[in-house]
Formats: sequence, C-alpha cells, structure tokens
Amino acid sequence: MVIPQESKKSKSSKASQDFLTVETLRDGVVVMKDGSFRMILMASAFNFALKAPEEQDAIIAQYQNFLNSVDFPLQFVVQSRKLNIEPYLARMKDFERTQENELLKIQTSEYIDFVREFVELSNIVTKSFYIIVPFSPSIAEKAGATAFFGPLFGGSRKGSQALNDDNFSEFKTQLLQRVDSVQLGLQRFGVRSVVLKTEELIELFYGAYNLQELEKDKAEAAEPGAGK
Repeated sequence: MVIPQESKKSKSSKASQDFLTVETLRDGVVVMKDGSFRMILMASAFNFALKAPEEQDAIIAQYQNFLNSVDFPLQFVVQSRKLNIEPYLARMKDFERTQENELLKIQTSEYIDFVREFVELSNIVTKSFYIIVPFSPSIAEKAGATAFFGPLFGGSRKGSQALNDDNFSEFKTQLLQRVDSVQLGLQRFGVRSVVLKTEELIELFYGAYNLQELEKDKAEAAEPGAGK
C-alpha cells in the first residue's frame, strides 16, 4: 500500500511533537506536557581563573550561600556551539569587492583566508549559559483548574488553546518569585541574568532541535544582497 506524501509528513510531524516534552510557550513561560512550568534565564560569564585568590574564595562562598538558600530544584545548562564566522567573512568579502586600492584588496583577501584557517584549526566555540527555573502547581490547584488545564495535565487536547488567564497569571506570579530570588542570588557573586522572552525561547528551542537548519538560515541571511 502506498502512503500519500502528505500522510507521511503528518506522521513524521506527529512523531516529532510526541517526542517533545513542551506543550506550548506563552508569555515567556514554557508550559510542559506534565502541567509544570519553566522560565529560562540566560546568564553572563566571567573568567574565574583570572580572579585573585581572595576573590575566588569570596565567589565560592557566595555560590554556596546561593545554593543553600534555594529550596526548589534548578537546572544549569551550558550550550556550546562552533563559532560561525561566515557572516563576518561575508561582510569582509563585500569590503574586498568594493575596495579600489589594489594593495588593500590583496591584504583583505589574505586576512579573510587567515581568519578562516585560524578558526578552523583552533576549533573555537561559543558558550551560552542558561538557568532553568521550574514550578509545578500543587495537586489541589491542578484539581481546581482541570476544566481549563485538562489538556496540559494529560487530558484531552481538544480546546488546549484556551488557557484560563487567571490561573495562568497566578502560577506565573509564583514562578516569577522564584526567578527573582535566583537573579538576586546570582548578582551577589557577579553573574547577571535576563529572562528569555517568548520569541527568544522559540529561537532557543528551534536551534536546539534544528541546528543545521538554523546555521543554514544564518548563512543565507549573511549572503550579499540578502533581504533586498
């Protein structure tokens, strides 16, 4: 039996959706299929090895105090990506093409070759640091909100687009209280953080599950004349 192409695509799409544990993204909140919620912080970084011994001891002490003050689970994620210099090299190529001075044109071409070779040989990566703050509504809260959150807590998906604003707002407020305490604790040992918004969450998840497509999109956007 020959399966129509559309059916194959729909089956493939359904399998991908079943694999994900995320139900939806709303107002900067990640709603999980088990009914729990997440907010994701992007954190800054510093070079601990360059700090003086006294500063290192102070940072460690503050970090210990931070961990001891947190009464809920946290997840720390480090995302490593190979440095993509193609957009930068594309701009340098444009500069080379428009350069009228022949000597500068040659030097620009040599510089482009040097940078590309250096990055490839050094295998340079960029790192992003994330902190995932969770919140799970209590059993009583879940029972009281079944009519509105049924699809999110394992019930039927029919009508899942209609989340109750009052309950969602209440749960988000409690999640934000956790986020505020985490950000304050991080500030005490020099780490700044920001809460990812819905658009940034979409880009983060898309990049995590479609890395090759993301790099392809960035490369196409960097091509001369793109977007014109």
